Amino acid sequence: MTDTRSRRRWPAVVALAAVCYVAVRAVGGLPAGSTPRPAPSVHTSAPAPPTGPAHPSATATAGPYDPADHAAQVRRRAGQAGVGAQLLMAILYNESYKPHEPDFERAWQKYKPDAAFGIANMHRATFDATKKDRDFANRSWNELPDDRDLAIEAAAWYLHDLAAVLPAHWTAPYSRDDLLALGYNTGQGNMLAFARGATPGSQAQSYLDKLHENWAKAGRAVRP
Repeated sequence: MTDTRSRRRWPAVVALAAVCYVAVRAVGGLPAGSTPRPAPSVHTSAPAPPTGPAHPSATATAGPYDPADHAAQVRRRAGQAGVGAQLLMAILYNESYKPHEPDFERAWQKYKPDAAFGIANMHRATFDATKKDRDFANRSWNELPDDRDLAIEAAAWYLHDLAAVLPAHWTAPYSRDDLLALGYNTGQGNMLAFARGATPGSQAQSYLDKLHENWAKAGRAVRP
């Protein structure tokens, strides 16, 4: 889920994150190829879990990231959660604006402890609320950078939960997918306000515009 306040300034801080990434390895004394331990979240007093995913995924890769590479996982997880695969894929395209390499994400979190994790940019509180009573209830938010399938699964079920609270009818000129995308970006309360007719701010509107731009591409990506 995008932190809309920081999205606009993301290009200006990528270089700083890269410096943090190098510093974590060089100054922190980590050998090349190792993964920094994630810093404890500002929202919890629990110690950081051991480095590395409990369920390693072959989809955790370095280098250029294209959401379409994970079309099979998107179709499967969307089907399990009862949400549209095209919507889920379009959101992944929306959230692909920043690097999604595991070590880079963890290095960035040391600079910005409340940063989102994984290819779906999910915050800790959202992940923890979404995983309750689900098949991934025993998984940790700290695993998201390493396990892209887990990130897709959590995003799919979060969209499911948002859909569950949408009213049967709304007065606003938005489609169901529009409202779910706005909910993914800004939270359930704002989504319901938009459904009642509230006007999205410039950043939320930009997210919706980007979704529309990505819609056809997302549809092609998830086509069997």
